[in-house]
Amino acid sequence: MCQQHSGDSEPSAPEAPSLQNESDIPLEPFPWDAGVFDAHCHPTDTMTSIASITHMRARALTVMSTRAQDQDLVSDVAVQHGIKSREIPASLNSPGEDRLIPCFGWHPWFSYQLYDDLSSNPTYDGTPSGKISHYDKILAPSPSSKDVSFSEGLPDPKPLSEFLRETKSRLEKHPLALIGEVGLDKAFRLPQSWTSAHEAQRDEGLTPGGREGRTLSPHRVQMAHQATILRAQLRLAGEMGRAVSVHGVQAHGVLYDTISKLWKGYEKPVQSRRDQKRVAEGAEDFSSSSEDEDDEIYDIPGREVKKVNPGPAKQGPKPFPPRICLHSFSGPVEVVKQYLHPSVPAKVFFSFSIVINWGTGGGDKAEEAIRAVPNDRILVESDLHTAGEQMDQYLEDVCRKICKVKGWELREGVDRLGRNWRDFVFG
Repeated sequence: MCQQHSGDSEPSAPEAPSLQNESDIPLEPFPWDAGVFDAHCHPTDTMTSIASITHMRARALTVMSTRAQDQDLVSDVAVQHGIKSREIPASLNSPGEDRLIPCFGWHPWFSYQLYDDLSSNPTYDGTPSGKISHYDKILAPSPSSKDVSFSEGLPDPKPLSEFLRETKSRLEKHPLALIGEVGLDKAFRLPQSWTSAHEAQRDEGLTPGGREGRTLSPHRVQMAHQATILRAQLRLAGEMGRAVSVHGVQAHGVLYDTISKLWKGYEKPVQSRRDQKRVAEGAEDFSSSSEDEDDEIYDIPGREVKKVNPGPAKQGPKPFPPRICLHSFSGPVEVVKQYLHPSVPAKVFFSFSIVINWGTGGGDKAEEAIRAVPNDRILVESDLHTAGEQMDQYLEDVCRKICKVKGWELREGVDRLGRNWRDFVFG
């Protein structure tokens, strides 16, 4: 998620870790002409930076929306700068070329602003007292137990069904658009309500709705409510056949469980160890398999690898996305293996950013995950809230990092990462 919403200071992107060689040998020139594709960013959080997109060296940006205030902004910017064709060349021929893929979604940090109006027992009834009741039910601790004025200062909840209709309309308007940013977050706390002092100090260059330096309250959105909002968006992605960009913080287990329940009954068939042994002993294997089935069977701690028999392939839209990007992935290798299990019917990618994966001191953990991710499932991102030279620099830095960890030649690696982005976005 963009930096203006996280951390305790005023919104600004942190400095990237230095990549200068210890021996002071100049870095190899960066192959921008091979095509660099940002899998996750938020430039519409700083609308004054949008004009710089056409001057960036990155080939394309995958631009997220997160809340009520930026859905139309992302759509409008895509009308002006959006990519119109799946056949996108790696290098730029002119600055005015199409440069971004729009994404429409509701971030877990703002999930409290929606209520499930299709539930048999909605948390909001449209009344002032119902608003207080809604926030007491979905936030922990309940605001009324602390200060009821906190709930009074929050927006009136929006029906989930209304947001889904609006999102479907935007996806139809932008045929190449994705869904994002969506997900789960156990760590996030709501900021304190706006005061007249905050309003007076607002940076008019930032899109409203973010934290903008406000102190944090003790209130978190309960995971059950976050999961309800996430599932609805994942189902829409399946219905529309669009990929999703997913946020997960301190919630890797519950995130996997939430997503995997949607593909239950759609799993790909997997050979049992007994069948593998029989084939290895000389029996010719005539069993049918999908053309993209993984060759490797993954051993997952605490999970038995067994044959899955989903029956005849189910036709039509699925209740889960065809492709998923776990953005700024911070989970352990064991979680990587879960998503890569050959029974998983969605194609899962893992994206990494300097800001989150190295900027917060988790570089060693990220590099372990990068080594475990197959070469064709890794993506790069900036996760920045402003377009321009800094975004380019962060993309160059993360490309260099991943190429070093993977042992790739720089040009080879950048080209590979570009192919992966096309696979994730276009399928």
